[in-house]
Formats: sequence, structure tokens, C-alpha cells
Amino acid sequence: MTAQTVPPAWMHQQITAERYDALSEEQLRDIEIVDGMVVMVPSASLRHNRIAKKVAVAMEAAGAPEWFADLDFDVRLQDVPLTVRRPDIVVYEASAVGAAPMRTEHILLVGEVVSPGSETTDRIFKPEQYARAGIQFYWRIEPSATGVPLVHTYVLDLASRTYRAGDVHAGVVETAVPFPLTVDLTQP
Repeated sequence: MTAQTVPPAWMHQQITAERYDALSEEQLRDIEIVDGMVVMVPSASLRHNRIAKKVAVAMEAAGAPEWFADLDFDVRLQDVPLTVRRPDIVVYEASAVGAAPMRTEHILLVGEVVSPGSETTDRIFKPEQYARAGIQFYWRIEPSATGVPLVHTYVLDLASRTYRAGDVHAGVVETAVPFPLTVDLTQP
């Protein structure tokens, strides 16, 4: 017989921004908050992390010194009900380093690398939340049958607070938006 871990009671109750801010880094590590409720976020695969890192490194090189790009940190989309997501890639104002919580007014682009089990969340729910929060660009990176990732780019329509589809790149991303960059995702 194996022992089962019982989640703490706070994970089954709606969480306010104040309660969230009081949680430890260990408690926050594998969760996101949607409408005040805890959503468990599984660890990513090595391939997933390699892709996210390549894109973030290229983004930071292209956007520096005004823009930084980092991986997997909390972004406060709204306070009531509390919604905190942890995008795979975040491009944000360099001047916002150390901002806690990181808010959407400092963010230019978020990206998600789709993994088994995150398809619906990354294709539907997260883009809707990011768009409503006013994040200008969204990139979704998908696996493909050929093994070469597809990068779907989206631009925020300010009037409707929804994303308009942009370009789809197969393996190599060459774009001028949000700034000129080239990133090759065909090699691991």
C-alpha cells in the first residue's frame, strides 16, 4: 500500500491576493490561481524547457536593453478574483525587475509551450485571460508530427480585448514584431 499525500486545506478554498502573497515559495512552486482557486501545474519536460529557453534567450537579445525575457514566474493577471498564471516565457520591461507581484502593465509578450495535458489551457483559456489582462502579444509553441515546433503568433486587438492570429512559423521564427529576431527551433 502506498501513502497518499493530502493537499493542505488552503488549496481547496478561494484564495485572496493577500493570502497568496503570504504563501511561501515552496507553496507557490507548482500552482497557478484561476478565479481564486488553486490549479496544480505539473513539471515541464526537458524538451519543453529547452524550447522555452531558446525563445526567451532570442527575445532578450533582440529586446535588450529595454526588455528582458525570463521563464516560468508568476504574473498577476487580476486581483479579484485572484488570477495568477506562470507563463513559460515572459518578455517584460527591464525596469520592472524586482516588481512583486509582476503585473501585466510591465509585460509585452507571454508564450506557452504546449505539452500533453495543457492543450486546451494553452490554446483557449490562457490566451483569453492574457488578452483580457491587456498583454499585447501571445505566442503558442506547438509540437508537430514532423518534430519541428510550430510557433503561432497573436497580437492583441485593443477594442475587443481578444487576440488576432498573426503568423505561423515552422521551426525557424523570423519576425519583426514585437522586435526583429530570428530563432531556430529545429535543433534541440
